[in-house]
Amino acid sequence: MKCRVSQQCGSCQYIDMDYQQQLQKKYNYYQDLYRDFHVSVHSIHGMNNPYAYRNKVIVAFNQKYEYGLYEEESHKIVPIKKCLLHDEETHYILDKLQCLFKKYRISIYDNKRRKGFLRHVLIRRAIQTNQTLVVLVVSDSIFKGSKNFSQELIKFCPSVKSIVLNINKRQTSIVLSQQEKVLYGKGFIVDELCGLTFKISAQSFYQINHEQCTKLYQKVIQLLDVKDGDVVLDTYCGIGTIGLILASYVKNVIGVELNTQAYKDAINNAKMNHVQNIHFYNQDATEFMKEQARLKLKYDSVIMDPPRAGSTKEFIQAIHKLKPKNVVYVSCDPHTQVRDLKEFKKIGYIFQDVYFYDMFPHTEHIESIVRLSYSKI
Repeated sequence: MKCRVSQQCGSCQYIDMDYQQQLQKKYNYYQDLYRDFHVSVHSIHGMNNPYAYRNKVIVAFNQKYEYGLYEEESHKIVPIKKCLLHDEETHYILDKLQCLFKKYRISIYDNKRRKGFLRHVLIRRAIQTNQTLVVLVVSDSIFKGSKNFSQELIKFCPSVKSIVLNINKRQTSIVLSQQEKVLYGKGFIVDELCGLTFKISAQSFYQINHEQCTKLYQKVIQLLDVKDGDVVLDTYCGIGTIGLILASYVKNVIGVELNTQAYKDAINNAKMNHVQNIHFYNQDATEFMKEQARLKLKYDSVIMDPPRAGSTKEFIQAIHKLKPKNVVYVSCDPHTQVRDLKEFKKIGYIFQDVYFYDMFPHTEHIESIVRLSYSKI
């Protein structure tokens, strides 16, 4: 498949390259990052069909009501009618939104003049349940005709189970604000992953590639090699996906998440799945770890899935004091993972294998997993 706007958009660096060549190119580059550790770097787990995999899409509209993605490193919109990474339902909904914006004469926000109503549209898809959350990012909380607008959209698009107004008055590049107003539905959708049900709201962290996420989480469970009586700490836990999946294998799981909305979703997800042996804390992961180390608490294993910036030296020093038998480190940026692994090596935690998952086909990004075990220096 060929992308018509690949040169202007720049979001998918490898979209015009054969998929197997993409995997090999990424493997050659990323395996080199780990060469100083002298470990086994396994081949990348790719996809059978590496298209239409994104379950989260953010687009902007121009003054002609054309929707698209931003040109790389600019605020210029590249109009698209079809992105190869978005599913058909997403495009169908965007087309209907386009018609409704024209019909209701929705003014498009102008970044230079700082005037207009609609700034962005966020669409989140629950692939297994075929539910869609539509988030309209706007500059004002007053949306005249919102009830009729919502009724028309859900009439045309039955998969839309909730419509949310996100009011963002800030002059920054950050898309979403904390202020929201539900126009239709409950303000969230529900998806199924690894046999459990998860609530997804506008700001929830949820992996964008359902198929690859399932494979990755299964690998995490395998690497942890837990026992019935184990207590596991799940740091940077988001909406609680990994911890909730793991809960049936162990005695207790403790989840830690800084984002308040994701933390609330994690609690609701535990209730929704009737999981009683998991507890969540709304704290910064590093501060929580320092506190646990000070209290000299015991954990058999720790899961860490930090943001692209990676973890901190203080977090790793806390691991040194807690001394869990295993640490499974999931990373969306091997560069920062390698930096952190060097710190782990200093405190006696070593690893033998690196596993790659192509969570983001057609881009230069990749997800990596290692299992660290304590070995006396």
